[in-house]
Amino acid sequence: MKTNVNVLVIDSNASLTKDIEKYFRSHEVIKVVACKNDGEEGLDYILNNDNNIDVIVMDLILPRLDGLYILSELEKREIKKNIIITTSFKEENILEEANSYGVDYYMLKPLNFLSLEKRILNVNFKANSQNKLFNQEAIVTDMLHNLGIPSHIRGYQFIKDGVLMVYKEKNSIAYITKDIYPQIAHKYHTTPTRVERAIRHAIEISWNRGDINLMESIFGNSLNVNRDKPTNAEYITTLADRLKVDNNLVYN
Repeated sequence: MKTNVNVLVIDSNASLTKDIEKYFRSHEVIKVVACKNDGEEGLDYILNNDNNIDVIVMDLILPRLDGLYILSELEKREIKKNIIITTSFKEENILEEANSYGVDYYMLKPLNFLSLEKRILNVNFKANSQNKLFNQEAIVTDMLHNLGIPSHIRGYQFIKDGVLMVYKEKNSIAYITKDIYPQIAHKYHTTPTRVERAIRHAIEISWNRGDINLMESIFGNSLNVNRDKPTNAEYITTLADRLKVDNNLVYN
């Protein structure tokens, strides 16, 4: 299963593109495959490397060919990509035109790279859900694999079931102990206490071996490497909340 998110950056600011490339250089999920500083080079790269691009991060104001022209060409050629537009202005008519081409996010400059990282992961998870006909189980599976939880341990399956239950039924944190654990225990012919312990063990593995950048993108402010690991309830409800976000288009 593909885990990398290949990103093309198109921006006239060479210093900015170098900084973006440097920021993601050691990222275990996001890979900047190319940076182009004018629209013509950017479009040429897309046309010649269509299958190697998941997300395009692009300014609208570009030398030679502007961002709107690139969007129109992609639509004309039926090339569908996840697009994040970065811009330093808010011309409503231009943004509306860009939006008509199916842009996923708008981000105002100057860019916050952590926010950019979150946006890239968001559009990729959203695309995965669409490509898999909104198969929530497959999305949770991707998240747990990327968070470093081995699929052969019992806590892996328990967390997956718990996340899907909370997502579908919109339960509170307190509900996990009172109802989610017993439901999982009944399904797997075990006890709620063993379910709780198996989930705790899986979270400990995730916290020790998972990608810290990906965990920050998912857990946000709740993640602090200097504090205790999240509780079972925090871990499960945060992943459930992530599913909700990934299935709703958000503009920043």
